[in-house]
Amino acid sequence: MTKNNIDKIKKKAGWDHPILREIFKAIGFVIVLLIAASLFLKIVTRHNQELSVPDLSGLTLDEAHRIAKRHKLRVEVSDSVFIPSVSRGIVLKQNPKAGNMVKKNRRILLTINTIQPKLVTMPSVTGFSLRQALAELEAKQLSVGRLTYVYDMATDNVLSQKFNGRFIAPGTKIEAGSQIDLELGDNGQSATSIPDVTGVSLQLAKEILLENSLNLGKIHYDNLVKSYSDTVSSVVIRQIPSPTRVTSYPLGTEVELFLSINKEKSKAIKTE
Repeated sequence: MTKNNIDKIKKKAGWDHPILREIFKAIGFVIVLLIAASLFLKIVTRHNQELSVPDLSGLTLDEAHRIAKRHKLRVEVSDSVFIPSVSRGIVLKQNPKAGNMVKKNRRILLTINTIQPKLVTMPSVTGFSLRQALAELEAKQLSVGRLTYVYDMATDNVLSQKFNGRFIAPGTKIEAGSQIDLELGDNGQSATSIPDVTGVSLQLAKEILLENSLNLGKIHYDNLVKSYSDTVSSVVIRQIPSPTRVTSYPLGTEVELFLSINKEKSKAIKTE
């Protein structure tokens, strides 16, 4: 087909009309603009390029920085707490949580175990009842570690206070959250029962056991507990000895606990 024939067809169809030509140009410009905008938005929002957040709990801050950089993410410390049983500077929590999908360069906020612990003054709880000693130590941001019973006329009366196996004098500066072991009296005629601590957190279970003149024994976590945050949210699903209202156990008896993040397990065990 010759150029003259093509021009005739265009003229017959009216395509060479000046107004139509401008309309076609405008339509073409809009199409190009839409394509360019779509490509730009994909680049800016990183369309379909979400990343899985790695688990940073239990790592040092330097390790968390390295892993986050490897995953093209950023980390920032947003809070710190002090837990004596956890190493200094260890990541305790993160937000967003591990496994969440985020965009590249997303900031991950961390809660770490403080590097500089707070110091408190050791009070004197000698002569206090166990219940009074628990309250006094808690008020001073300390906790009770292990209960040891020796023969004495006054049952559950504090005879001595110790830290790391040695007597600790009142007024001594000590890290907040430290565990103080207590030596208490037992007249040889006292006993206690085993409370039911299934379904509660480890911290609450320990408090209940101490209030009943019992010690926390071995702690077991099931395979569902994989991080520090899991240990915090886990609950007791089983205990040894089993709960009983009969007052037949010696003061200071150890209670072994089994924990899981699956709270339904404790209910299932109770119905067995």
